[in-house]
Amino acid sequence: MQIGESFVGEGAEAAHVNTVLGDRSGPAGTAWATALATPSQGHAPFVAVLKPGLPVKPLTLFVNKAAIAGAGHGTLTWGPAQAGVAAGVADAVADGIVNNPDELVLIAAVWVNPEAKDADAVYVNNRVATREALEAGATGMPALDDVLAARHSPANPFYTP
Repeated sequence: MQIGESFVGEGAEAAHVNTVLGDRSGPAGTAWATALATPSQGHAPFVAVLKPGLPVKPLTLFVNKAAIAGAGHGTLTWGPAQAGVAAGVADAVADGIVNNPDELVLIAAVWVNPEAKDADAVYVNNRVATREALEAGATGMPALDDVLAARHSPANPFYTP
């Protein structure tokens, strides 16, 4: 199982994507099917598609990390964020980062800020973040030395001590 993370962009249109990639017949497959079958209020996982009727491979479950907060937020989540995730997965397959896509499943946990407005930025940031998260998972990133070096000065877009 490969776990990856990436944060791309700035402001409300930034993308934060976490990925779990694994065998269909293993724990990732079980988690994928369970998440699809157990939606909750504001969170309805769905299969990411490149076009209606054309799911990306590996089959990707899009899980929204922010509850849908109105029509505009829903449109950005189901439209440009989904398209970006699907394209990022396809990019990772085309670039050889993900191999044997018919044997794998992917869970992509995706943050779309309810304040976001720019559909094109949401799309681009999610496409890049998805590919980067898959690459991080495939290469075992981050390096432990980088984690240990940053432990005394943690920071993120919402808080810096």
